Amino acid sequence: MNMEKIESAFGLLLANVQQLETHLATHFYDALIEQNVSYIGKAVSDDLQHRNEQLRELQLTKLEWQKVYQFALVKGAKEMHLQANHQLTPDAIGYIINFMIETLTSATSLSILELGSGTGNLAETLLTGLQDKELTYTGFEVDDLMIDLSASIADVMQTSAQFLQIDAVRPQVIDPVDILLSDLPVGYYPDDEIAKRSAVGSQLEHTYAHHLLMVQGFKYLKTGGYAIFVAPSDLLSSPQADLLKKWLQDYARVAAVITLPEDIVTENNSKAIFVLQKSAQGKVPFIFPLTSLTNPKIVQTFMTQFLQNMI
Repeated sequence: MNMEKIESAFGLLLANVQQLETHLATHFYDALIEQNVSYIGKAVSDDLQHRNEQLRELQLTKLEWQKVYQFALVKGAKEMHLQANHQLTPDAIGYIINFMIETLTSATSLSILELGSGTGNLAETLLTGLQDKELTYTGFEVDDLMIDLSASIADVMQTSAQFLQIDAVRPQVIDPVDILLSDLPVGYYPDDEIAKRSAVGSQLEHTYAHHLLMVQGFKYLKTGGYAIFVAPSDLLSSPQADLLKKWLQDYARVAAVITLPEDIVTENNSKAIFVLQKSAQGKVPFIFPLTSLTNPKIVQTFMTQFLQNMI
């Protein structure tokens, strides 16, 4: 992967996005969508067209495009002061999830469903990282800006991601998938009537949206399949946790809990990766405190132990 090429591409993309921001009097992500449309079709002005031609001449690989877009999405998130639930899933977590999927299944073709696909950064990390597997990826996302953004990026990168505008808490008719993923949006679900129908629905107050998503998502998962959730690390001890634990006993086995470093914190919530399997209760979960995502020795120790414990 050529970092110089990535920096050049990011500079060209950014210049176009900023020009479109001014020209259309809009915000960064909207301008990024317009840039993606103009890159595939025809630009609205000569200088935009010229930069797009320079971008094409760089002949970026999918992996290089993914890096360019990650830089752009990070810059956009800062400029737009996005709420925590719209922040992109960091690449380092994407790589860990890639590794987990590689470890948990030897299948060469996999169907993956992501709930709350957001900017699509995790989707593209998977689709560019798991190149030895044939992936059928679907993302459910309720926010129309995020849908337009992730779909326009997939168009430029020519990845086969499919994004659907769907409230993932409400039941959908889809074929069961091999892997369920979600960097769970944290908070309360606004519709009490729908929430109360769920096994984890609170009868006394608003229900946690992340609990509802876990339960609904499991309905789309094949028996024996795995769900990988990025969630608050106090998931199993927070208020309403008793409802969740009761559901887990009946439907899911907690296969692993990987606590994430302190710097991966949103809205004062420390985070963890929970690996659940749609199966009867089994052996004790593998627990690992991942104190750094950048220290190779710590990451390698985690990977070795995960392999030993999960296979």
